[in-house]
Amino acid sequence: MRSILFLGTAAAALLPAAVHAQQTSAKTNDNHDEIVVTASPFATFVDNSPTIVAKVDRNTVVQTGGASIANSLANIPGVSATSFAQGASRPIIRGQDANRVRLLENGTSASDVSDIGSDHPIPIDPLAAQSIEVVRGSATLRYGSQAIGGVVNVLNNRVPIALPTRPFSFEANGNYGTVSNTRELSGLTDVAIGDFALHGDAFWRRTGDYDTPLGKQGNSYFRGSGGSVGGSFFAGESHVGLSYTRYDADYGIPSDETHIVARQNKLMTRDTLAINSGILKQLDFYGSYADYKHSEVTPEGEVATTFLNKEYDGRAELILGALGPVQNTALGVELQRRNFSAVGEDATYLFPTLTTSEAGYVFTELPLGDALRLQASGRVEHTRVRGTPADDVGRVRNFTPVSGSVGALLQATPTVKLGLSFSSTGRSPAQTELYARGAHESTSTFETGDPTLKIERANSLEGTFRFRSDRFHLDGSVYYSWFRNYIFGQLTGDTCDEDGCGVPDGEFRELNYLQTGARFRGAEAQASYDLSRSEAGRLSLNALADYTRATLTGGGGNVPRIPPYRVGGGFTWAGRTLDASLLYLYVGRQNKFGAFGTPTPHYNQLNAQVAWRPFKAFPGMELAIVGQNLTDDVQRAATSFNKDVVVLPGRNIRFVLRVASF
Repeated sequence: MRSILFLGTAAAALLPAAVHAQQTSAKTNDNHDEIVVTASPFATFVDNSPTIVAKVDRNTVVQTGGASIANSLANIPGVSATSFAQGASRPIIRGQDANRVRLLENGTSASDVSDIGSDHPIPIDPLAAQSIEVVRGSATLRYGSQAIGGVVNVLNNRVPIALPTRPFSFEANGNYGTVSNTRELSGLTDVAIGDFALHGDAFWRRTGDYDTPLGKQGNSYFRGSGGSVGGSFFAGESHVGLSYTRYDADYGIPSDETHIVARQNKLMTRDTLAINSGILKQLDFYGSYADYKHSEVTPEGEVATTFLNKEYDGRAELILGALGPVQNTALGVELQRRNFSAVGEDATYLFPTLTTSEAGYVFTELPLGDALRLQASGRVEHTRVRGTPADDVGRVRNFTPVSGSVGALLQATPTVKLGLSFSSTGRSPAQTELYARGAHESTSTFETGDPTLKIERANSLEGTFRFRSDRFHLDGSVYYSWFRNYIFGQLTGDTCDEDGCGVPDGEFRELNYLQTGARFRGAEAQASYDLSRSEAGRLSLNALADYTRATLTGGGGNVPRIPPYRVGGGFTWAGRTLDASLLYLYVGRQNKFGAFGTPTPHYNQLNAQVAWRPFKAFPGMELAIVGQNLTDDVQRAATSFNKDVVVLPGRNIRFVLRVASF
């Protein structure tokens, strides 16, 4: 509690916040009338949700660079990353990751195996994104039990949902980074031909092993390429579309000698049928099918293990208009089928599994006068997980979690909005938690699941505060979640070899999946204050702070791999031809680690950027210089399995050239 009070005081004292913690132009990020689509089935303004939705725009994505979407989210309060490798860094929301944070592309599954191992990639290249939305709290219920901690939705135009306003538009980006001799190229284009909208994008990236303050981090390179083509046909307010995406990557595991070669082929659709008859407004459909494969390759070039994942995901939503006092309602169904298998040395880690689920949900909005708005949702889900645990006896587990949430948003004064949300969410145990049964080379763990695990339930309460004046904006939230049957991986202190545990000085750490009660609580704040405004531009002071504390009940100690608190601030300048920002973050020491863990030292993070548009006649050309970790501090991620042997990148200067049509 003292830490929460400290963070709240620090955020207020710094006049806060971090719209530009993400190193982007204040012109776009302080627009609190932006539309968001992930938190509600009805496109809504970012400030009209009881929970706070974070949105990262394309400027941030391009200027941040990197192979992972986690890089673009690094400075959103409450969001951190696993930071396992350049090609494998999964977002963590309020200390929750893997099977509790759902990764989406345009509302459908990422369809990868990053939830099975922290060394596995997310096959969505950030340079194709128009924006990325992060939703926390009760609004995540719409996306199922695997979103119990939050949702990260990458929004792009691979399946166009609107006709372009111009016949042809394009964007091209190139950048170079010093810390790892990084070269990145990307481009995208949108074309309108009659009632058809066409889209194409591509990327190419090459990096060497990156530098750290302690020297070169071996086997940390990344090479990747890919692209997408798609199109949609429009008939009035209705449209139907399809896209094909290819993703290829080859990257090293810095805590090991192996490297991973990954590829994914993916089909995706987003369709709308406009009904506009009585209370029936429209029917929306989101669907995807992905064929994913990655191989873990030894230094000698031999394939040790190949992971395969074929996945279908489809979601349909019927949007209803006003029905009595209820303003909007959505009725939805979702079907998923995931077929996973592995071949090779690590195949004993998890035998083939088949996971299927069917769900139905309802989401509704109810305004009570001009000042109070209610949201409520409910979901029933049936999940079937087939696999083979360590006893070699095949099992089929069936789960039917039921979830519900309610939220209220009050316009307390013309400048203040207060939000309060409560949710009770059930989560089915995932395949790894049930059926893991052996050594996982890259994480150096010998994992054993428990096929008798029960449904995990999280009851969560969250309060939000928003203040909006002409010059000062503040967003804050506090939350408390209490879990029953919380599932986590517990290190035992024993070591193992590939055949089993109890081996002195074995190369693998024993990790067992267990269930107990748990408590998560924390606070987040971000704000901005305009110091000056003129025709030349605007100078703003920013700050951010976040804190998460997670403990196991019954004297069980700390939940492992929880991010430490952060607090910091800086400024942004947004002008006609020149933008600039600077952000300093203090990342605290993490000494509240799980059993058989180790402490993580504090570090300083200083980032800065300058972007210049030199030609008035061609404002689509921009030159930017971005500095990351300018203090060249030794940084280790408390959330990472390999933090004791892997240091994060040192000082990096990135040079970015962006050319776009307007």
